[in-house]
Amino acid sequence: MVTFLSSFATLLLVTAGQATAPSPKSLNSDIAINIHNDLQGAGSPAADSGVIILGARPLKEAKSACKALGEKLWSPKHRTAGIQPNLEYLKFAGRDKEVPKHWIASNESDARAINVDGEVSASDSASKLPVLCTQTAPFSSETHQDTSGRWHVTVHSNNEVLTGFRDRYSFRFLGIRYAPKPKRFTHSTPHIGKGGKVSALEYGSQCVQGNLGSEDCLFLNIWTSFLPKSRPESLKSGLRPVMFWIHGGALAGGTANEAIFDGGNLASRGDVVVVAINYRLGTLGFLALDDGKTKGNFGLADQVTALDWVRANIRDFGGDPDRITLFGQSAGAGSVRALIASPKAVGKFAGAIPLSSPGGISNGTSFSKYWTIDQEMKDVGNDILRATHCTHAASRVDCLREVPVRTLANLGPVARYLVVDGTYLTSDRLQLKGPPLPVRLMMGIVRDEGASFIHYPWSTKKSAYLESLGFPIPPSHLFSIPDMADKKLALFNMTSRLATDGIFRCNDQAIVYAGLQNDRFAVPEVYFYEFNRTHDVCAPPATPAHPHGDPDREYWKCHSGELDYVFGNLARQGLPLRDEHDLPFEQFVLDSFAAFARTHDPNPDLGFLRARGYAHTIRQMQMAGRWAPATKGAMTTRTLQWPSHQRPFGELPQCESLGLGLDYYTH
Repeated sequence: MVTFLSSFATLLLVTAGQATAPSPKSLNSDIAINIHNDLQGAGSPAADSGVIILGARPLKEAKSACKALGEKLWSPKHRTAGIQPNLEYLKFAGRDKEVPKHWIASNESDARAINVDGEVSASDSASKLPVLCTQTAPFSSETHQDTSGRWHVTVHSNNEVLTGFRDRYSFRFLGIRYAPKPKRFTHSTPHIGKGGKVSALEYGSQCVQGNLGSEDCLFLNIWTSFLPKSRPESLKSGLRPVMFWIHGGALAGGTANEAIFDGGNLASRGDVVVVAINYRLGTLGFLALDDGKTKGNFGLADQVTALDWVRANIRDFGGDPDRITLFGQSAGAGSVRALIASPKAVGKFAGAIPLSSPGGISNGTSFSKYWTIDQEMKDVGNDILRATHCTHAASRVDCLREVPVRTLANLGPVARYLVVDGTYLTSDRLQLKGPPLPVRLMMGIVRDEGASFIHYPWSTKKSAYLESLGFPIPPSHLFSIPDMADKKLALFNMTSRLATDGIFRCNDQAIVYAGLQNDRFAVPEVYFYEFNRTHDVCAPPATPAHPHGDPDREYWKCHSGELDYVFGNLARQGLPLRDEHDLPFEQFVLDSFAAFARTHDPNPDLGFLRARGYAHTIRQMQMAGRWAPATKGAMTTRTLQWPSHQRPFGELPQCESLGLGLDYYTH
């Protein structure tokens, strides 16, 4: 449980103290946190390397500006190695061209400044130089974030003054309303502020799921290391690309507030702005009725509304609205795919990363093939109406609006299906023929993620077990049962492979193939991957040398096991480093995903890596070579492990046997 101020205490702070909280407007300056973030948190040797950078002003005003932030002018204390990567980054980004020096703390007799090479010299105190302030905000963790007034910062956005806070790595604005509470079973609309001061110190309510959450839940969280001062919309200097996260949970559960999705490390190390959104779930988010007006897709519409809010307001948080990359995992990846297909979302984002996008056989089908409203009615809609005694109501939707929310959320039947509603979705799947879509694509899977979607067999009867899972009986020569003493485990292993291929691998490879063959994407290349190292979900066997598990030994690489790496949150969640490769692999994965958001290429720019001091990622690129994209002539995958390597698309005969060959979407 995250520790926060009570709502009443927060209200007092916002009411009484917000006027004094600094902002880009009050400081008349961009505000940037620059730190060497190696993802080790408070235990890092670079933990004290952070600085806050402000715009040019005379020395006296520089001192006052740092003080307004609760900081002081930074002092080298006779050494500059601690912030040298920060200075190198300023040099790389070209932010030293106009004024090559920054104010730092004076010594007893001289006003001093430092240049990007770390050289300290005396300067005229009347000179207007940019400013290096200390950055002493505490580290946050899964269990505690210090939201006390000293760390507050305000941003003027959407006709409101939003109070967030900073930790060591980022500015954090939590629980920002992007839509008013919608009337049940209607589409959301973007929130437009009416003036006044608003707290963004706490997460907003998650959306209803079971006995948790609220119908007033359309909030988003923003993490950024850069807050710009007001500027013309045409000026984009310094704006960062935006990574827009959509959580998974079968469209029936989950929230943007989960600790694993904290975007602070990704924003800080990746030089991006991270946004994570809530959206309506289950029956409240996706019920469609055959009444001609209740057409479902309310949760998908929420995602579009959030995207519209971000496009309108993200500049205030340092983000570039024309460089938005959607990324989501599992059902969140299915949502990303639906947004690529949606006429309401097309053109509103530039890149997409669907992680472990389900489709194909069994329960994956509903995430890739959108139902008709009649299909949803037959499967769950009529059952929901009967269970709520609304079948014969004059207005069935009005009847459902009167049902207590917990009753509706805890029914046995759950509507969680994307449907062809004629507005948000106009075809029964992502169309992979037609003119190019304005989106760059990176996508992939985890090696054994099908294991998370099957139960352990109660016997060794193959046909009965597969039938219980809704799986076909595959050719035994392509899906062989391993020869091992534990026959139930052997059957489980084979079925895990079947589930991984049938729900994830084959469908996603077919999407890439069809899109490339038909020139459907903005460029003729897609970066495809398979994780062969995961953390926290399925544990490798422990050994005396590796008490937390030895990742070099065989273990299931399970669904969601890549997320701690993508967000860079192993240390933040208190998770152990199991061997000497976990940390550099985590750094490499985050750097690759953030690079795609910055440049639509997961191979980070070497100049950027050198400037930031990201030595492990440089070493991985030297060891493994460049990540090559899949193209029309080369269906190729990057196997993500330490070291990574390139190989052709896999399991092609197995996919063909399941009716999910590469040409599945080209028919």
